[in-house]
Amino acid sequence: MSDELLVRREDGFVEVTFNRPERRNAFTRAMYAELRDLCAELAEDTTTRALVLRGAGGKAFAAGNEISDFVDTDAVAYENWIRELLEALFALPQVTIAAVDGVCVGGGLAVATHCDLRLATPGSRFGYPIARTLGNALNASVVYRCASVFGESLTREMLLTSRLVAADRAYAVGALLAVTDDLDGELATVLDGLRAASGVTLRATKSQLHARARAAEAAPRDDEALLREVYTDPDFTEGVRAFLAKEKPAFR
Repeated sequence: MSDELLVRREDGFVEVTFNRPERRNAFTRAMYAELRDLCAELAEDTTTRALVLRGAGGKAFAAGNEISDFVDTDAVAYENWIRELLEALFALPQVTIAAVDGVCVGGGLAVATHCDLRLATPGSRFGYPIARTLGNALNASVVYRCASVFGESLTREMLLTSRLVAADRAYAVGALLAVTDDLDGELATVLDGLRAASGVTLRATKSQLHARARAAEAAPRDDEALLREVYTDPDFTEGVRAFLAKEKPAFR
């Protein structure tokens, strides 16, 4: 693994730290590729009980994707490639936990909602402000997963108003297991419980819930065509240009 994705293995669990604090841990293509490789490895691992994901620096879990990665690429193909990673993360036999300390938006929220459990510090915030910042769209399955975790009303608020949801509101709707100033202590308690639990029960339950989610959250047939329409629209071109130039986008 690179210095941007730190992996620690200890006593039945794997901890991954997104390590780009100077960029609020925004995901690069290389980070996604490394996480994808790790998911492929864990899918065959019968000894690891849990995977913990967290961000470095105390300001963000992950603040979306590295926008420069969208330049000179097929954006729809890139989104689909990311979606495949999210599906692999969601299907892991291990219990997956997002330990959120700070901003969790865009690609960061997609990763967190594809985990089984989420913990957060009181100042953490969640959202998809893409209508204001980039002018792109999400895969339908990613939108549906967010709605399953946060509920439809908050998902609409995130995407349609670009507002970020505070940790206390996320906890109130069941999107978070806990909101705590002692993230490490709460995480340790959860991991102790998983170590004492029946691995057979955990895997069977995850399999059942995964089957339910796949049926309920399947994307419509025309979703890729819709995404391609969005990613070839001048608004997206303007969003990328403005973001990289650190300017406010002038959407149509």
